[in-house]
Amino acid sequence: MQRKFNPLTDDQWEVIKHFFNWKRKREINLRDVCDAILWITRTGAQWRNLDSSFPDWQAVYYYFDKWKKQGTFEKMSITLNILERIQCGKEPTPSLGLVDSQSVKLAPMIFEHRGIDGNKKINGRKRQILVDVLGRIWKTKVHAANIHDSPGGLPLLENLKSVMRRLEKIMGDKSYRKTFGEAVEGLGIAFEVPDRKDGQKGFVVEAKRWVVERTFAWLNHFRRVVMDYEHTPESAQSFLYLANISMVIRRIDFDAI
Repeated sequence: MQRKFNPLTDDQWEVIKHFFNWKRKREINLRDVCDAILWITRTGAQWRNLDSSFPDWQAVYYYFDKWKKQGTFEKMSITLNILERIQCGKEPTPSLGLVDSQSVKLAPMIFEHRGIDGNKKINGRKRQILVDVLGRIWKTKVHAANIHDSPGGLPLLENLKSVMRRLEKIMGDKSYRKTFGEAVEGLGIAFEVPDRKDGQKGFVVEAKRWVVERTFAWLNHFRRVVMDYEHTPESAQSFLYLANISMVIRRIDFDAI
């Protein structure tokens, strides 16, 4: 993980610019807009406090909101995941998925989709993520923290086969066993809950599932997602994809593409 934000390199921009209408003539440089959005993701700054080296914050937010609604960040994240997997000698899409949730505090004065997670004693929202064995985020959903993991994770399964074509198994903890697990098996995908040895209590490193916990730890490097500052879950989901993009894009060898 890099210690500070670095702008996109020429090679990185050459790959991701194809997700935007970059050929159209405009006064603003889309590469600068992308750098600004990734800077916000890393530093956690408010939109109005965007560094003066970037375009006007209102213009940057306009594109963020537009690309969020178009699903651009999700598409970019998935594509970069595929590129990294290929360079690691793996199949483009995973056969194993790992699911987990994390409850985070919601910023004050935001009341939309807020709830209290009674187990974690957190007043805010819950983020659900589905990752591969590299810890890369393929699907995410954000909702009020008082919604149980199992029904709250169901949106992760929407269009799942079109995104993760080779998926054969999803692993999750026992909180996903009922509604979510049954829905997974209804898609023809195996669902597995790792067993603990008799007498084990508290935190236990579970085979393979530690990967998704590591992903949550990685997210701590991106201050915009350390807690939820967003008025809508859709914006919160976009910043999770942006954090994933920031991590993956630094690991891909673009000279080899």
